[in-house]
Amino acid sequence: MQSDSFDVVIVGSGAGGMTAAIRAHDLGLSVLMIEKTAAYGGTSATSGGGLWIPCNHLMEGVGVPDDREDALAYMRSLVGNDVPDANVVAFVDSGHEMLRWLHETTDVRYIAMPHYADYYQEQPGARAGARSIDPLPYDARRLGADFANMQAQHRQVRVMGLIGYTNSEGAVLLSKAPGWRKVVASLVWRYVTDLGGRIRSMRSRRLTMGNALTGGLRKAMLDRDIPLWLNTPARELLAENGEVQGVIVERGDTSMRIHARCGVILASGGFEHNQALREQHLPQPTDESWSAASPANRGDMLHAAQAIGASTSLLDEAWWSPTITLPGEDRARALFTERSMPGAIVVNQAGHRFFNESTGYTAAAQAMFAPGNLPAYMIFDARYRREYPFGPLLPGGMRLDWMQKRSVRNGLLAQAQSIADLARKLKLDPDALNATVERFNGFAQTGADADFRRGENSYDLIYGDVRVSPNPCLAPILEPPFYGVEIHAGDIGTKGGVACDEDARVLDGTGNPIPGLYAVGNVSASVTGRHYPGAGATLGPAMTFAFRAANHLHATATGRPNQSEGVS
Repeated sequence: MQSDSFDVVIVGSGAGGMTAAIRAHDLGLSVLMIEKTAAYGGTSATSGGGLWIPCNHLMEGVGVPDDREDALAYMRSLVGNDVPDANVVAFVDSGHEMLRWLHETTDVRYIAMPHYADYYQEQPGARAGARSIDPLPYDARRLGADFANMQAQHRQVRVMGLIGYTNSEGAVLLSKAPGWRKVVASLVWRYVTDLGGRIRSMRSRRLTMGNALTGGLRKAMLDRDIPLWLNTPARELLAENGEVQGVIVERGDTSMRIHARCGVILASGGFEHNQALREQHLPQPTDESWSAASPANRGDMLHAAQAIGASTSLLDEAWWSPTITLPGEDRARALFTERSMPGAIVVNQAGHRFFNESTGYTAAAQAMFAPGNLPAYMIFDARYRREYPFGPLLPGGMRLDWMQKRSVRNGLLAQAQSIADLARKLKLDPDALNATVERFNGFAQTGADADFRRGENSYDLIYGDVRVSPNPCLAPILEPPFYGVEIHAGDIGTKGGVACDEDARVLDGTGNPIPGLYAVGNVSASVTGRHYPGAGATLGPAMTFAFRAANHLHATATGRPNQSEGVS
């Protein structure tokens, strides 16, 4: 069997893995990254690309002060006893250090989003914005030919499936804030006038969201000549006397032993597309087709780590989100914003509302799992359909749905001229749904949701419509035709995995670190426990613990104190 050796071997090419690779290289270690698929970036590349980083250095510039004790209080109020406190402290203390280092040493650039609130505004220490940060657009031409190997953005964050936009631009577009038409015109103009890009492909070279982050990180790897082997799945971990010494991989038709002199970092994603693991661990009902994450995420390295004695935690949890599925697409579409637009409600099989539709997506899906709430249906009217996008359908007022497949145009939404007829099509009780809609319409008129207080906190208002009053999140459902669609309790990735300490070292069944093995991102149990603190709380911790893992590897290799700031 062929073999090779490096100081550090990283399994997976998402943002966590890339951050670890760059940091380890800059600390003087030789690094190899392997990726099982033909494209790099994983779910990170298809994500929103935002990071949730308390006390980040960008907050001061937008006038939102933060405080370490408030950040810790907020995190602790959410995670309770599900996460070791040392891990929580490590994240809060190192996240902002990681971000500053990234800005100083790579092309990656972020801006704070002052109006993108933490998801649980009622908790102590929450902030009304700026802990969530948005990547600036990145020019794919800096990557040269390597751009062709990057995982494309999810279709749901591309206008007409083609043009990406930043989270900040998206917030303006979706809320119809002043200037939204100018944003649309600018996006289309940039795309159309990039003649060099259009000659090569339909793919936009103005990278946004997860592609912008991935582009900046990949350029840093290219500048450092860090090798990345695509189409190279890891099959098992090499362990001897309880210590991980490398991985066995397949490259082409050949099996190889890749020795890791210092350690292996698992950054391989979750198990969301492994139906057997979903049925074993996740709440029911569950289906891999309901996941919006990368179809390649099947828990390979979770199995490999368990095989050498790794302990696990939070395997029953995911980064939940209501989703819809479309024929011919390889993953689901998450309903991040559609629920929140005024004039839409979600009802259960009894035809009743059961949560605040403008709440965060994890809380929304968790509400769906309560007994009696599945199947669930989203209901809206012609005004909503005319004004707002839904899944692949652009606002009807744009008259661009002819660009969609007929199956999408005609098959995605149930349609009827009355609420009662819509209820019958959805196999709901007509009287119950009528009563629910009438009650909701009364709330829209007064501006106060007496049942779920929708629109009363900063997070709810992010995707409200500023033109709607008295409550930007509430509009009556009055204008026929009426529409309905079944929505699923889906996810954007699982968040349970191997248990780790504050330096991302994988723990065994006795709670001791397995020498030579580290894990970051969704292959590991999340530092956020069973909740989702704010936008970017997947990638922010993944990259932070990748930074800490590289620091610990360097410290172990050199016998020096753990590096937490700067570049050695």
